[in-house]
Amino acid sequence: MEKHRLPRRKLFAASVGNALEWYDWTIFGLFSIYFAPQFYPPGNDTLAMVNTFVAYALAFFFRPLGGLLLGRLADVKGRRLALLYTIVLMAGGSLVIGLLPSFAQIGWFAPLLLIVARIAQGIAVGGEAANSNVYLAELAPPSHRGRYSSFFQISTAGAVLLASLTAFFLSRSLSTDAMESYGWRIPFIVGGLLGVLGIWLRRTLSETELFEKRKEVAQRVRRPLVTTLKRHPMSVLRVVGISALSTLCFYSFFAAMTPFAVQGRGADPTDVFMVLSVSTAVFVALQYPAAYLSDRIGRKPVLLFAAGAIAITIVPLSYLIGPNVAGLFICFLVGLGFYSMVTSILPAIMSELFPTELRALGIGAWYNVTVAAFGGTAPLILTALNAAGQSTLFFWYVAASGVAMFLIMLRLPETRGTELT
Repeated sequence: MEKHRLPRRKLFAASVGNALEWYDWTIFGLFSIYFAPQFYPPGNDTLAMVNTFVAYALAFFFRPLGGLLLGRLADVKGRRLALLYTIVLMAGGSLVIGLLPSFAQIGWFAPLLLIVARIAQGIAVGGEAANSNVYLAELAPPSHRGRYSSFFQISTAGAVLLASLTAFFLSRSLSTDAMESYGWRIPFIVGGLLGVLGIWLRRTLSETELFEKRKEVAQRVRRPLVTTLKRHPMSVLRVVGISALSTLCFYSFFAAMTPFAVQGRGADPTDVFMVLSVSTAVFVALQYPAAYLSDRIGRKPVLLFAAGAIAITIVPLSYLIGPNVAGLFICFLVGLGFYSMVTSILPAIMSELFPTELRALGIGAWYNVTVAAFGGTAPLILTALNAAGQSTLFFWYVAASGVAMFLIMLRLPETRGTELT
């Protein structure tokens, strides 16, 4: 039997655009401490940070709109066109932020334009999450769909790692005054310019055969969002179930855990960043092997094991968060190890739940609604519970999500090796 050869150029083009978008998405949070005072009236840095994080959170609530609009565009006009739109929106938003005049220069137009740029990025990420997933799944032969789909999370986590390393390098190379003056603009401008590379690569993508076969059917679908609920209610429930656990884990480990470990458990910030960087690199490395396993033994056993393992271990692991570096390593490596078994095949399993004419919209709408509800609130919930002395309740919340996903997936038909319909 001839060995299967990965279409490296197509996989790279689909994945690098996703990586660039998540790099742009991540640097906003990482560099906000430096640029927040630039866009709001001077004299109250705390209020400036609050307003900046309002703009950050606002983008989450535009993700479902992006998934709906750009998902529908992908279903009726093509995956390639929708992928081009997403990267233009994200790179354009990043470039606007990087070049945006300060409050001292243009007054209230500064925060207004910042919000507009973030809305554009929220729409872009909502569309990217669906359309990149769908393109990778439809590109793959049935026996390799899990492995192809793993490139989505490899590029996502790789981008988060790149953004954190960029923040570390710039903060070590420039003084605080320099970072506040111009240093924070560098990663945004670089992200915008790299978007040009992503656009060029995606222009060379060919359309998927499945879309070409079903585009006329997709164009005849009326009220597509309602159709997903009427004709595919279990698929919607399964997307929400797996996305809720995945989202909670992502924003717990990559957003909420760091301030919690430092402020709530007395960990050293340098130790936490070091542990997170190493653990993220391991998380990226585990994506392809976990996806390969699902192509061999099936999606269902991998998902059931991962959901059960997270539900059982997340609360005990939370007690290891603190000043002890070894405890932090165990918590992050074990937790992200189990989590990698979910993320590696999330695009494949979601794509296998919807027919071609509803695939991009079905994933885009329901996945992003779930992310907005669970991801945008995770850091807030953990911070509030920690302030009330009840931080353990947050980890029980994650465990309950694992139990819910386990129960929802119990009746999932095995989709490994099946043809996408």
